[in-house]
Amino acid sequence: MLDRPVVTAPPLDAPLRRGPAKPNLLSVEEAKSLDVQSMADLFKDHINPGQFHFMKLLGFHKVKVESAEGMFYTDQNGRKILDFFGGFGSLAFGHNHPRIIEARRRFQDEKRHEIAIAFLSQYASALAKNLAAVSPGSLDMVFLGSSGSEAMEAAVKVAERASGRKNCKIVHAENSFHGKTKGVLSITDSTLYQGEFKLVENRYKVPFGDLKALTACVESDPDIGVVVLETVQGGGGIVQASTYYWQGVRALCDKHKVMWVADEVQCGYGRTGRFYAFEHHGVVPDVTALAKSLGAGKAAVGAMIARREVYMKAYGTPKTAMIHAQATFGGIGEACVTAIEGLNVLYDEDLIGNAEEVGAYLLERLEAIRQKYPTIIKEVRGQGLMVGLEFQDFSRTLPLALRPMVAILDDKLKGSLSGFIGALLLRDYDVLVAFTEYNRNVIRLEPPLICGEEHVDQFCDALDDLLSRGIVSIVKDFVKSQMG
Repeated sequence: MLDRPVVTAPPLDAPLRRGPAKPNLLSVEEAKSLDVQSMADLFKDHINPGQFHFMKLLGFHKVKVESAEGMFYTDQNGRKILDFFGGFGSLAFGHNHPRIIEARRRFQDEKRHEIAIAFLSQYASALAKNLAAVSPGSLDMVFLGSSGSEAMEAAVKVAERASGRKNCKIVHAENSFHGKTKGVLSITDSTLYQGEFKLVENRYKVPFGDLKALTACVESDPDIGVVVLETVQGGGGIVQASTYYWQGVRALCDKHKVMWVADEVQCGYGRTGRFYAFEHHGVVPDVTALAKSLGAGKAAVGAMIARREVYMKAYGTPKTAMIHAQATFGGIGEACVTAIEGLNVLYDEDLIGNAEEVGAYLLERLEAIRQKYPTIIKEVRGQGLMVGLEFQDFSRTLPLALRPMVAILDDKLKGSLSGFIGALLLRDYDVLVAFTEYNRNVIRLEPPLICGEEHVDQFCDALDDLLSRGIVSIVKDFVKSQMG
């Protein structure tokens, strides 16, 4: 006779399980308590081991952020790190602005609704109205999403439909960055990011800021219906174009009935000392896009804003209205409340004016440092609190006798000096900076718009002291940091 397995009855008060057993999941408290090594192991195992390689080179892998407030992170050792990175322009209000936190807390406490697809959302409607109010001209029709890429996809699509071309072609700029989703990846000028993906083929590329080249391109093909340009190229190394260029872009597009899309995902939202960077030039595009700081550092929010005439041409009938309607998380309640409060704080605290004033002070101090170390710093450029610090090619920083021998390696060494300086600023001076995608010799500075002159002084004093060591010592110190 076979032995029968003993079955133990569950306790009478145990809940009846209808689904699978719970796997080994980390709790919120366990996540919070992870040490640096455990974080590193999980990142390598489950997120991006290749990216970890670069984080390790820069020393970023040693930091566990325990909290953040205002202009500073606080790490596991209680060290305060000055944030001149700003999440690529995502932290206009710094970290955990009290008004933003309070608006979100009230929303949660009142158990307000989040997903508003079946019903109208008062929060999405109010945010759209506010975006129309801060936008010049007739930019007043809004599509809400969750990222800059999503906002730019919506912008290119509405412009293409409104262009009236059946075989619409798009012009974009060299060194452009518009996102990594499939559509806008086609007009992001990076062979690395584009990889082996099958891209949209209806596109032309022209030099940024070259009105003659843009005019020749637009006039060469009547199927060109859309021009897409970052007002300030972020990934290109904080590159600007002249007012003459932007006014020419507007006139050219008007003449040929071409839609102009201004990508303001990074340079907009007050960063350059105007709400939109194109406002410095007295022009208004047909479509624009925002993201990053629109979520006030606490939510993922992106927005496309189009002229009413453009939007209605694309989606203005009941038959076409749902072609590019809001996605599930577009206009989600708490995200909209966060963005609404953020826009109010932006103006209540005059952060756009602060960006203009403190940005001018930052540029002034950096230019003085450039003049002090001309063989190390090639150029300082930018506007407001969107600044690029370009370093010389590595050979140019060395004594004259060594330059010819090292010059042949300059291309391979691009980014090394900015990387060394960024790593040592964090290690020795508790300052965090960012880098750029295309011109690797550039350090990108996009501190929160709450930045004060005292923060500029802290950063510039640190940079000045670091550069005073000289290139040889900087390289040696970096090498030592990799051995520690």
